[in-house]
Amino acid sequence: MSDTDTQTIDIDRERGNFRYEVDYEYDAGTGLSEETIDYIANAKGEDEWITNFRKKALRVFNKLPLPTHWASRDLESIIFDKIRYYLSQGQMPSRSWDEVPDEVKETFERLGIPEQERKFLAGVEAQFDSEAAYSNMKEALRKEGVIFVGSSEGLKEHPEIFRKFFGKVIPTNDNKFAALNSAVFSGGSFIYVPPGVKVSQPLQAYFRINAESFGQFERTLIIADEGSEVTYMEGCTAPRFETSTLHSAVVELVALKGAKLQYITVQNWSDNVFNLVTKRGWAEEDAEVKWIDCNIGSRLTMKYPGVVLKGKRARGEVISIALANDGQHQDTGAKMVHQADETTSNIVSKSISVGEGRATYRGLVNMPDHLSGCKNNTECDALLINTNSRTDTYPAINVQGNGNSVQHEASVSKVSAEQIFYMRQRGLSEGEAMSLAVNGFVNDLVREFPMEYSVELKRLIDMEMEGSVG
Repeated sequence: MSDTDTQTIDIDRERGNFRYEVDYEYDAGTGLSEETIDYIANAKGEDEWITNFRKKALRVFNKLPLPTHWASRDLESIIFDKIRYYLSQGQMPSRSWDEVPDEVKETFERLGIPEQERKFLAGVEAQFDSEAAYSNMKEALRKEGVIFVGSSEGLKEHPEIFRKFFGKVIPTNDNKFAALNSAVFSGGSFIYVPPGVKVSQPLQAYFRINAESFGQFERTLIIADEGSEVTYMEGCTAPRFETSTLHSAVVELVALKGAKLQYITVQNWSDNVFNLVTKRGWAEEDAEVKWIDCNIGSRLTMKYPGVVLKGKRARGEVISIALANDGQHQDTGAKMVHQADETTSNIVSKSISVGEGRATYRGLVNMPDHLSGCKNNTECDALLINTNSRTDTYPAINVQGNGNSVQHEASVSKVSAEQIFYMRQRGLSEGEAMSLAVNGFVNDLVREFPMEYSVELKRLIDMEMEGSVG
């Protein structure tokens, strides 16, 4: 297999650590108020109902407290009045890379986006700070009725589909950061796949933060109509800054009867980013929603993709990998809510803690007693690299009734000195031996990622393991 078969968007941490000076046409300044929302609404030319939705969400945000049991001391360092909530050059998303503003185009060219679109993607959206700079999809899919646009375009051009599900999977009052996103959301993807259409190649979005003291709040809604199939992939990077950066997305997935929807995330934020996102899907009768999630980088990640199994024989799955290095906390997990008979859920989580890094699994499985024939499997495995590494597991499993079944398995292990010694006797360096041990630990999950990403994940793990021994 040639290199061109396996290359994809380069997620090497250093590859993303650059920025350009940009003259923004729209800048809401720092601070969050109704005036901020009016500025965003005017800049985007939004309808009145959206502005009212935003202002109601702001009131909810101001009332809700910060979570008190999830890394609360880290969250208290976020100063919401010092964040910039909207930055844009005023461009509508281009259908041609040649029309993208030069500094934006250079950013995405350095990250390899145009090249990868030509190679294997059915469609690409590239977001720069608050707005999409580029959005395009293959003409054959457009002829089949597939919609793949930014959320702003979706609201304006397809309101009859968008409004039906917008804010229904994740209500504004779900949590403080969902309310914040609902107040100031900008960017993100809107996808609709018509009944019976199977999108054979992935659709991809790439989210880039360029500005300092900035918050990115994309909002994504994907609807797979009856019997359709689609895979969506997202990648994320930001340069390193001394000040904190906030990323607070909301993702809503809807898989109607018999549909299959797969959502793949490879997060590689710099270590000044607070990554606080809410992601949830609905699966109706015979439908499937699958999350494949890789969390590397950020200062703090709080992410628990969920599936609400609404229809009979619906299936939900979360496959996740988290790697926490020095000064990082990966607080990740999954939620499975069974609401119909014969529904099935599967959670497989693996974490690696390096140096003084901390990884936390936080999960929820709920099966009420009026259901029957429901099944869940949960596996949580953690690997500690150093003596100061930390891992925690908080599974909450609520199973009622006699006709439902759950199995749960968890393990914590350490890379042994004997194992490293054995591999060094075969000619490997300490770093190479550690990388081999870690890649072996996650290998069964890495195979779940598309081929285009699995090679890059292994390379990134190799980089994270450099200097980890000692």
